[in-house]
Amino acid sequence: MQTAATPPFVEELAEVWGAQWGAWDEAGRLRRVLVRRPGDELSVIDADAWDEEVQALVDPAGQWYWTDRQPPDMARVNDQHGGLVAALQREGIAVDVAPSLGPPFTKSIYTRDPIITTPHGAIIGRMGVRMRRGEEPDLSRFVAGLGMPIVGTITGTGTLEGGSYCKLRPDLHLLGTSIRCNEEGARQLRELLALMDVELLIVPVPGWSIHLDLHLAVIDSERVLVDVEHLPYDFLVTLDDLGFELVQVQPGEAWGINLLCLSPGRVLMAEGSPRTAERLAGAGVEVITIAYDEIQKNGGGIHCSTMELVRERAT
Repeated sequence: MQTAATPPFVEELAEVWGAQWGAWDEAGRLRRVLVRRPGDELSVIDADAWDEEVQALVDPAGQWYWTDRQPPDMARVNDQHGGLVAALQREGIAVDVAPSLGPPFTKSIYTRDPIITTPHGAIIGRMGVRMRRGEEPDLSRFVAGLGMPIVGTITGTGTLEGGSYCKLRPDLHLLGTSIRCNEEGARQLRELLALMDVELLIVPVPGWSIHLDLHLAVIDSERVLVDVEHLPYDFLVTLDDLGFELVQVQPGEAWGINLLCLSPGRVLMAEGSPRTAERLAGAGVEVITIAYDEIQKNGGGIHCSTMELVRERAT
């Protein structure tokens, strides 16, 4: 009797699930991406909540923060998010827009975190802060409704957020463990990726930093943009041993590293990091910039605001 075990799952994604969902790496040509439309969730931010010590507007109940003395300019937020969508569409990328969740989900515009995408489909994370719990089931329903397979969910005491997950190359992915992503989340992720023949390398993120994508960005299959001051030395040596060229972000231009690779050697970056853009251009990388500074005040950038749903394999 002929078995239905072959061909393997990944080889029949397009036939059975309607598309070659997911991504092996973060350097191949991006074909389809998930964003979330901003809504009235930021209306709860109060101008009277300025905290001089942390230099931000901070909710005493711990449900939001905003890194400016003035509350969000919603016209600018909407205009800049629209500019992100338009820039992606100009690249020929299909953009799936999840609707606003509204209050109290003040960080829900950052679709990178509640789920991750893998070569076989989506893995649902578990947010490391309670202010964001509840975004996970919403995006689970949304991507499943698009037809994308859900291949796993982080459960138990595991925490995992997509901003700390990086598909460095097809057979080697990274997870930055931090105050947001714990060892139990890493253990569960490693087991799920092993089913896909993908190795997981743990990169401890230092101090109070929350996500790896604030310190590392893939810019093509053999080059990465790095913040050397906030990455472990042994990991930098590993990148060199793996044959990656390291382009260093300009100190003081932290948002320059939170970029999105559109195709090998072509990236989308927020305005405001001119020296980093120059360094990338000098390394032969094409840089497209858009205004995103108002949304960055909420704690996330372009990479945080996008999740690849379909990306071609670079190598």
